[in-house]
Amino acid sequence: MVVVANPQSGIDTLSREEVINIYLGRYRQLSSGISAQPVDSPATHPDKARFYHLLVSKDLAEINAYWSRLIFSGRTTPPRAAKSEEELLNIVRKTPGAIGYVDRSKIDSRVIMVYELGNQSR
Repeated sequence: MVVVANPQSGIDTLSREEVINIYLGRYRQLSSGISAQPVDSPATHPDKARFYHLLVSKDLAEINAYWSRLIFSGRTTPPRAAKSEEELLNIVRKTPGAIGYVDRSKIDSRVIMVYELGNQSR
């Protein structure tokens, strides 16, 4: 599983901490200065559960509870939910600050890989 970004995002790589902070609503800007716009897989897609397990060792119930608290407090909003993997890739392709996650086999010329989950050296 990899994190992908729009080629016009101004970033080449993200660290694990940056991905965590973007997906947990702590960072709202990429290091390039562009507004970060994280995109999630659909709630029922197995990649969503896999992504959060690999990223922060939490299951979807824990992630949903986390976001419920933040939404209630009015502090931030959760990542945009795509309706499909193809929609996720299209959002990232069309939106300079968008990042998303997909299986490595789904990467194409529309996006760039900026982080590989499980690769701690990035």
